[in-house]
Amino acid sequence: MSDGERASSGLARSRTPVRGRRPGRLKVPDESGALVSEFQQSRILTAALEEAAKCGYELTSITAIVSHAGVSRKTFYELYESRDGCFRALFREAVAQLAELVGPLYTDGEGAWSERVRTALCALLEFLEGNRDLGAFVLEYAAESVNGDAESRAWLLKRLHLIVEDGSAQAPTRHESSPLMAEVVVGGVLAVLHSRLQARSGRLMALVNPLMWTIVLPHLGPAAAAAELQRSVPKPAPVRAPSKPAADPLEDLEMRVTYRTARVLASVAERPGRSNVEIGADAEVFDAGQISKLLARLEGYGLIENLGAGHVHGAPNEWRITRRGVDVDRAIRRRFAADGVSRRTQ
Repeated sequence: MSDGERASSGLARSRTPVRGRRPGRLKVPDESGALVSEFQQSRILTAALEEAAKCGYELTSITAIVSHAGVSRKTFYELYESRDGCFRALFREAVAQLAELVGPLYTDGEGAWSERVRTALCALLEFLEGNRDLGAFVLEYAAESVNGDAESRAWLLKRLHLIVEDGSAQAPTRHESSPLMAEVVVGGVLAVLHSRLQARSGRLMALVNPLMWTIVLPHLGPAAAAAELQRSVPKPAPVRAPSKPAADPLEDLEMRVTYRTARVLASVAERPGRSNVEIGADAEVFDAGQISKLLARLEGYGLIENLGAGHVHGAPNEWRITRRGVDVDRAIRRRFAADGVSRRTQ
């Protein structure tokens, strides 16, 4: 196969299916603000995926997402224009991740077309095995033609169709095939994967040979397809001993974390540049002296910093979270989630 053909059929050379991988990213010029934005997006997208896994993305509301993520609706809308915008970002991120993992195995792999397809398919099935909720979401979302992200969906399906069509170059004899052949093959493979992921049963890697039979048959014929059914199936990866857990940022924190201090830290994390008054209102600490003490305490432990320091007398403070503060805020949220406590309703 020529370099041009491989380039045209590659699932991934660009990490993103469409321009603007994360169109809702909060524009913050400093490193700390960018880190906070990245953390907030990760938290929201994770919550959206987990909520969608419970009831389907069509029935997942913004209220459920922000409650699960532990962020305000205002923070959500600063990052995403709507619920559908959030799911578009999740879909694009997932497709980019899959393309980066699987694409090079096909485009840069050694061997004939069928060997490179098998290698890429095995990697895909192994990924889906360990990320079933994400895989089910991607396949369900890709199947939607009305409310889904039509542009990203078309990008994904086109590249899968091109991979299947590449098999014509390996065919022993030239023959006419239906113009819908690639669409039918890809649609059938995705439908099988979707049903298995929804059923949450069976080892996905066991599908590699039957799926290869389906992909190979139209181009290479019955004999080659039958040979695919006799191939050995990769064994499951050995179970690794659990790694030593990372140190809990709260263990090294000398201060006692209360619900009120956690609310103050979360407020700073969600909107860098807030003043004492704004943070106090968000955390429901309305005494000016008390909120000043809480902020000074968090600053003393290196969790937040004041960008307004040095301003003219009387100018409002501008607080932002530090890298250590992000780690502590994340640990606090995990602890609240593990204890079944809602930080916003308590």
